[in-house]
Amino acid sequence: QVQLAESGGGLVQAGGSLRLSCAASGRTFSMNVMAWFRQAPGKEREFVARINWSGDRTYYADSVKGRFTISRGNAKNTVYLQMNSLKPEDTAVYYCAADPVIRGTSTTDFASWGQGTQVTVSS
Repeated sequence: QVQLAESGGGLVQAGGSLRLSCAASGRTFSMNVMAWFRQAPGKEREFVARINWSGDRTYYADSVKGRFTISRGNAKNTVYLQMNSLKPEDTAVYYCAADPVIRGTSTTDFASWGQGTQVTVSS
């Protein structure tokens, strides 16, 4: 019932910045929580950041705290991930996720997923 599409990934030097976008369509009014996850080759999908519908409550993984910022557009159909001070270990496919219920930071807490966008950070 909700479709998510990520964009904005690419190749960037360490210390640089990227902004990822997640465009939501369908029954977006029911999505009370949205999040970003990432997955590096050979590793499990990892929580990055979470935001509630109104955008006033956010939560970050310790690995990105202070460097990444999650936000929502005023129309609530777009979620952003501003990534600053990027490190090579940030290299991964980044996924947008959404769910009607605010639970936790596990992949199983989110029912809707985008296809992912590649972020590569070179040293």
